[in-house]
Amino acid sequence: MSYRSFSIVLSTAIFVLPLIARSQSDAVLEVGKFSATAPGTEFPENWKPLTFPKIKRHTAYTLIRDGDVVIVKAVSEASSSGLTRDITIDPKAYPIVQWRWKIGNLLKTSDVTRKEGDDYPARLYITFAYDSGRVSVFEKAKYEAARLLYGQYPPLGALNYIWDSKAAKGAVVPNPYTDRAMMIVVESGAADVNRWITEERNVYEDYKSAFGVEPPLISGVAIMSDTDNTGESATAFYGDIVFKKAAH
Repeated sequence: MSYRSFSIVLSTAIFVLPLIARSQSDAVLEVGKFSATAPGTEFPENWKPLTFPKIKRHTAYTLIRDGDVVIVKAVSEASSSGLTRDITIDPKAYPIVQWRWKIGNLLKTSDVTRKEGDDYPARLYITFAYDSGRVSVFEKAKYEAARLLYGQYPPLGALNYIWDSKAAKGAVVPNPYTDRAMMIVVESGAADVNRWITEERNVYEDYKSAFGVEPPLISGVAIMSDTDNTGESATAFYGDIVFKKAAH
């Protein structure tokens, strides 16, 4: 995925809402309400394509009906792009992210530890907002330079929840291009290919475990299926994405 993993950390916009996710008073925040749409229509409000300047071939995302529910279908053919939503969420108030996904096939040559193998049939990206108080003077200068180049500060970091081919389930691996992005293997192998799986992760705890510090505010959520580096093909399906308060 060469350029892409580093680029997504730089190019995912940080959009500070006047109120943080509707004041975060609801028990559940519906971040990706794909099921409320109609097949073949536009994606829900605030969701937009995520593309990369050096990658010309893009993954195709469409809304289709799966039984009585509308979901996102992704078809990646030696391509890469995603769908993203800029949203500010306090991970301490809403630590639990829940989503559904399904893949049609694994990638034969993907490898979470190598730049050449940094492709996945399905992933959920969560980015975290830049905070100048959390970086060194040297890093602050790099962020300022990126702001001048891209028009906004890059995220401070990202968690990637991935469906991998062979890495151990539960493994947490730094992205081979930047240690600001951590890869968390949520599913692995062929046992559940072509089956819907409901996932639930504690983003707050995952960030602390991966980076060793308290997380800043969440700045965005994205889904992505990518196969440009391996040159393979993959089909994946994504259901609704919600954030929830922790059970007490």
